[in-house]
Amino acid sequence: MEKTVSSLEGAPASVRAHSRGSIKVEPLTCTIGAELSGVNLGDAVRDDDLFAEIKALLLQYKVLFLREQDITRAEHVAFAERFGPLEDHPVAGSDPDTPGLVRIYKDLDSSPEHYENALHTDATWRENPPMGAVLRCIESPPVGGDTIWVNMAEAHRRLPEHIKTQIQGLRARHSIEATFGAAMPQEKRHALAARFPDAEHPVVRTHPETGEQILFVNAFTTHFVNYHTPGNVRFGSDYAPGAGLLLNYLISQAAVPEYQVRWRWTPNSIAIWDNRSTQHYAVQDYWPAVRKMERAGIVGDRPF
Repeated sequence: MEKTVSSLEGAPASVRAHSRGSIKVEPLTCTIGAELSGVNLGDAVRDDDLFAEIKALLLQYKVLFLREQDITRAEHVAFAERFGPLEDHPVAGSDPDTPGLVRIYKDLDSSPEHYENALHTDATWRENPPMGAVLRCIESPPVGGDTIWVNMAEAHRRLPEHIKTQIQGLRARHSIEATFGAAMPQEKRHALAARFPDAEHPVVRTHPETGEQILFVNAFTTHFVNYHTPGNVRFGSDYAPGAGLLLNYLISQAAVPEYQVRWRWTPNSIAIWDNRSTQHYAVQDYWPAVRKMERAGIVGDRPF
């Protein structure tokens, strides 16, 4: 891999800009995220080699960023579909003219919902959570409205060894009813839960392509399902505080800045992320400015 002169002169080689094929790659932190330049995602729809380069970089950096991507909605969807089929969101819905594309528009008429500004992995309440997503900025605030991504493989790698041992084999419940459904009337909330029953996933999942171990609990996680065992519980009263404290500790790991990258949006900038190994947080600090985003979510597989 040929190295080029970088603005990070003197930094470790792992965080210096370099070239990969026709793409210039500039890592943004030591643990997650890289900005790509010299590439148009519309071209990657038709160019197998170019798409393969981008996919390899995604597996390496977990989230990729590009600016000045003046592509059509059809190209946006077609690029995302190269990773796999797209999925609709049961609450946010899809663009009526572009199936698979979800509009996330925030303006003065938007309802004051707070779902995106929590550290989360998309839709872990599904039996098969999304593989990833391609998010494009249509309109951005003059300042604010950044998004943060977190490397949850690094979060697992740096856990204390006794915690790794304790959570190996643990499983947890993830719920749309307890999150998106919480503000709904009871009848509507129950209907949502009937359509999407709580999903159960391993607390530590294995990435199906890289083999990495990933800490896989987030804001959609409600509780462990197999914590109450003789090895963890002396008395029945141990269960609630023991399990709750451990889950909160694990969820809190996503807030460690050393595992994060923060991206400032501009119109026609794009983020591509691997939902299997990351969490993200959309910072809602820009009211009364307008923020308009469009996302294509990619169907994933069952965590193991």
